[in-house]
Amino acid sequence: MSQARKNVRKVLAGSDHANIVIKNGTIINVMTREMQQNMDVAIIDNRIAYIGDASKLVGEETEIIDATGKYIAPGLMDGHMHVESTMLSVTEFAKAALVKGTTAVFMDPHEIANVLGTEGVRLMHEEGKQLPLKVFTTFPSCVPATNNLEDAGASLGVKDIESGLEWDGVVGLGEVMNFPGVVYDDPKMIGEIEATIRAGKTVTGHFPDGTSEMLQAYIASGVDSCHETVTREQGLEKARLGMHIMIREGSAWHDVKEVIKIITEDGIDPSNVSLVTDDVYPQTLVDKGQLNHVIRRAMEEGVDPVTAIQMGTINVARYFHMDKELGSITPGKLADIIILSDLEKVEAETVLTNGKIIVHNKKLVAHMPEYTYPQFALDTVKLKRPLVAEDFLFTTSVDKCVDINGIRIIENSARTEKMTATLEVTNGVIQPNLEQDIVRLACIDRHHQSGQISLSFAQGFQIKSGAVASTVAHDSHNLLVMGIDPEDMMLAANTLAESGGGMVVVDDGKILAHVPMPIAGLMSNQPLEKVVEQVHQLEKAWQEIGCPIHAPFMTFSLIALPVIPEVRISNRGLVDVTKFELIDVIRG
Repeated sequence: MSQARKNVRKVLAGSDHANIVIKNGTIINVMTREMQQNMDVAIIDNRIAYIGDASKLVGEETEIIDATGKYIAPGLMDGHMHVESTMLSVTEFAKAALVKGTTAVFMDPHEIANVLGTEGVRLMHEEGKQLPLKVFTTFPSCVPATNNLEDAGASLGVKDIESGLEWDGVVGLGEVMNFPGVVYDDPKMIGEIEATIRAGKTVTGHFPDGTSEMLQAYIASGVDSCHETVTREQGLEKARLGMHIMIREGSAWHDVKEVIKIITEDGIDPSNVSLVTDDVYPQTLVDKGQLNHVIRRAMEEGVDPVTAIQMGTINVARYFHMDKELGSITPGKLADIIILSDLEKVEAETVLTNGKIIVHNKKLVAHMPEYTYPQFALDTVKLKRPLVAEDFLFTTSVDKCVDINGIRIIENSARTEKMTATLEVTNGVIQPNLEQDIVRLACIDRHHQSGQISLSFAQGFQIKSGAVASTVAHDSHNLLVMGIDPEDMMLAANTLAESGGGMVVVDDGKILAHVPMPIAGLMSNQPLEKVVEQVHQLEKAWQEIGCPIHAPFMTFSLIALPVIPEVRISNRGLVDVTKFELIDVIRG
């Protein structure tokens, strides 16, 4: 760093020339919230050297980038996201993100941590370190997400967190989802938070709902951000209490429209607000973009362009205490820069990271090193035995009818509702009911070969036939299966067991679509284009079996997450998240 800064001083003293000069553009100044026209940006090595008329810094070997009529902005920074949700390896995700103008992400790899523990986190962290995209890690805090309600493939404790915080590029603690544990003084959660504070790093949060007393106890414990804010009222309350508000717009969770009103209508200071993606699947990356899509959505809801870009650059850098290096176009900062021709579209024509051109004319031009995952990371679906149709039959000694508890999903929301219904019993088996849109649901341990299978019922997907299955089942990532025909459910489950995990749709004994994800059962080892094609077929197959909702496989993957209200399924049974306890499927 000292040599780089010395080289900047040499250029400005006239004894050397810039490597690159971006000429005659309009700078998006996120420090002063203004646009500066007809400006140059000079770059030496990996740093910004000068802003203004840089003609004196141009030498024979200086590369000139003409930005006339274009906008020069800091590289976009996504302050909270899960690479695993893209279904891509870190490398393949980086290819897509860089083209969309993202130059830094703060990933929380708690999905792979729930399957492979610290070693899984290390694999993704090391893969990210070799890329031109800056991949920072927040070390997973809740593995598993809850205690005594589910079984993940691994568990992390305070000692693991303390060790992980020492890794180069680990910048904080991943989202603290077990907020009741924090509020009620769970030693593990408090220990992790205090270890992070001692290390001088950031504690990121996850507080979907609760009383004012709970929220303030959570904040007072040291957790100072939240991406689970879904209403204007929640946003105002959290912002007024000093919480950093991360407004989310992913593939299935569309929170910008409502939460951005804290800026556009309530007029709060936006400096402690950022924009994040959280969970984005491949089709969204290609069709809409990455963080640039979220910034565009903020603009569509009335935020001025410079403020929107602030919320995806300098605000993020400040929150993670990295604004001395990143987040603005100012002297001495790392030269992570994007050039836009249309401020409303937020589509980067040119992208630089560390002073090197990575994207030119919207095409990736930089070399991306390969990364190979070891065999243990590709062999993570471990069932006690192949499944049979009878495994998916919910049996009872009751005759004729039973009253049941189940799960009702909400389209485009991470939340669920408790569903109650009366279902018929035939030959001792509780039957699904298509007229009520109620289908069979199962969660199977895929980590410990225990043979454990929990059964329940789901409502809201509107499927009319067949079955679906997924080893992406936040956060413990057991094997989820849902359907009508037990034979199709058996085929779906066994297909994923044989392929190392992924997502599949089956109907009438035929596989309609299959996205293999052998990396921890969470990510594909195929190129982006191939995965996009497979996911397109997956979406089409969901529609073929009757499901009309948006992003159904993402909604399905969250049906097992027992930290977001109201009711979920785990490998241990049906979970009432409002009480954090297992409940009976058959109502007493």
